[in-house]
Amino acid sequence: MATYLVTGASRGIGLELVKQLRARGDAVIGTVRSEKDAGALRALGAEATLLDVGDEASINAFAAGLRTPTARPIDVLINNAGVFPREQDTLESLRSEALVDAFRINAVGPVFVTRALLPNLLAGQRRLVVHISTIMGSLASTTSSGAYPYRASKAALNMLHRASSVELGTQGLTCVAVHPGWVRTDMGGAEAHLAPEESVSGILRLADSAGPAHHAGYFDYAGKALPW
Repeated sequence: MATYLVTGASRGIGLELVKQLRARGDAVIGTVRSEKDAGALRALGAEATLLDVGDEASINAFAAGLRTPTARPIDVLINNAGVFPREQDTLESLRSEALVDAFRINAVGPVFVTRALLPNLLAGQRRLVVHISTIMGSLASTTSSGAYPYRASKAALNMLHRASSVELGTQGLTCVAVHPGWVRTDMGGAEAHLAPEESVSGILRLADSAGPAHHAGYFDYAGKALPW
C-alpha cells in the first residue's frame, strides 16, 4: 500500500483520483480549501486536510503539519489543484488579476507544494511527483487563442516542472507532467470527451509505471509523450 497526496481533491479529477486510489487500497491524503468540502473524502476513507495552494503561508503550515515530529512518508504527490478563469478569451476581456491568480495557483502553487513536501517525498518509497498540466500549455500545439490565463499558467507550470526536475532528479525523485484530456468536470464542462473515470485510470497507470525514462517528461493520460 502506497501513500498518495492529492491536492484539489474535493471534486472533479481530484475526487476521482481519491476514489480510485482508495478502491485499490492505497492511503490518501486529500487537500481541500474548506472544511465543508472534506466530507466526501472522509466518506471514502481518505484523510482530508486544508490547503490553499495559492497561499504560501497555507502551504508552509500544511507541510509543517506533515513533519511533526518527523517527516511523514509520502510516496506520490499529485499536484492537481488548479483554476480556469472564465471570460478571458479575448485580449480586450483579459484582466491582469485573472492572469496573476492563474499563475499563482496553477504554476507557483505546485512547485511550492513540492518544495515544502520534499522531506516527506524523500521519506517515501516511490518518490514520484505528478503535475496535472494540459495540452493547452503546449507552445508547439497552440493554434488558437482564448483562455489566456489558463494557457499561460500551464505553460509556466511545464517550464517549472522541466527545470525543477533537473534538481529533484539528483535527489532521487521522478517528476512527470500529465495532460488529463478534456474531462467532463465542472472545469471541463458537459461537452468534454472523457469521463473522469477514464482519465484518472490512465493517469494512475502512468503513475504506476513511471520510472527514470519518464523523468522530466510531458505526457497525456494514455502515456503518449507530448510536444512542449
